[in-house]
Amino acid sequence: MKAQASSCRGTMGGGEYVCTLSEELQQRAKEEINEDPERRAQDIEHIRDWLKHQPHIKARTDDWTILRFLRGCKFSLERTKEKLDMYYTCKTLCPEWYKNRDPQDKKLRSILELGALLPLNGSSVRGARTVLARMGLPQAVVYNMDELTQGSQLMLELLMEEDEAVSITGIEIIIDIEGMTFTHVAQMTPVFIKKAMTMLQEGYPVRPKGLNYINTPAAFDTVFNIFKSFMKEKMKRRVHIHGSDLESLYKEVPKEVLPVEYGGTNGTIEEIKKYWLDRVDARRDWLLDDENYGVDESKRPGKAKTSADLFGIEGSFRKLTVD
Repeated sequence: MKAQASSCRGTMGGGEYVCTLSEELQQRAKEEINEDPERRAQDIEHIRDWLKHQPHIKARTDDWTILRFLRGCKFSLERTKEKLDMYYTCKTLCPEWYKNRDPQDKKLRSILELGALLPLNGSSVRGARTVLARMGLPQAVVYNMDELTQGSQLMLELLMEEDEAVSITGIEIIIDIEGMTFTHVAQMTPVFIKKAMTMLQEGYPVRPKGLNYINTPAAFDTVFNIFKSFMKEKMKRRVHIHGSDLESLYKEVPKEVLPVEYGGTNGTIEEIKKYWLDRVDARRDWLLDDENYGVDESKRPGKAKTSADLFGIEGSFRKLTVD
């Protein structure tokens, strides 16, 4: 297996941002997302000052966290503020996905060891970091979709935190449906799907560049149509359904990016799993600390937001506050 790409930011413990991007990616940042190195620090400080004046948001305020959101919003200050608010609001209103994320917890550890979501070391034809999601694993049947999603979201957030290049390139996701049971499909209610799509499209500071569905069963269209109803038009245009045709997938994600199990040459699933489990363990303190951040709706200026506002239902998800 090729070594995982490591464009980790230069400020792992917080503090002043130090760029670790290649010259090519720095140029892409200027052309694609309006990044101006001369104005970067000023923009970060503007958002940091804004956060200090939001009584309901308890957010990380280090340079790197703020910069990720600025890049995810193409340096629009107003959109960055909206996305930060949405991100921390979603995390607070979805405790089943974003609380109790100690990787040494026995149940969570067993879920992470499944490797249901694995960042791959390489890019799609669009230059986006590729992520493999395997939600139909036979071993996954003993867990519900919220438990599997908790593990997957943890891994995705770790990738965004660790790989600076992702803040420029975005991500491309391969979603392998093979083996998915009726039990899991039945849990993909409109509310569950809306939560997932809201977080991906409106909460996370990363640009989704493509969704590639493979090994899709005959009944896939029914579930996918629900997903599609919550997708923005831009996202709908980035969907590729390959069925069982891996040659079709290779046109979007080259073989050299994929694991051996998918006809590729980029290591085995086991090797990739081991790498990311090691990274999870190395960042345990960061994951535990992350639970301290969120929103307190009782302090939000104006009308408090509820799960009904974001996901179309009230009562299914607890509304939490942050001390």
